[in-house]
Amino acid sequence: RYWSHDEQYILNAQTIIASCFGDLGRLDEALVLRREIYVRSVATLGVEDTIIDGCNLSISLNNTRRYKESKTLLRDQLLPAAQRSLGSDHDVTLMLGQSSHLLS
Repeated sequence: RYWSHDEQYILNAQTIIASCFGDLGRLDEALVLRREIYVRSVATLGVEDTIIDGCNLSISLNNTRRYKESKTLLRDQLLPAAQRSLGSDHDVTLMLGQSSHLLS
């Protein structure tokens, strides 16, 4: 049986596993995996995939009550990346801006 070692497939599988951890209430394990996914996606993937992985990380940070870290990630990394790559009027950019204000 063929198994691809392509980074995108590995990150996708890990994203599913992190979601399963979260659904099972294993929030700390989900957070550890989401951090790893985000770091690797920033290093290897395009901006849109990085924004999505960053949003997933932000959700995990909120689920584990790390609100300040989540706000910093949204404000300092995700929102500027979305503004540069998607534009200020894109739905994702607007959602990120609103989310960062809600965490104030």
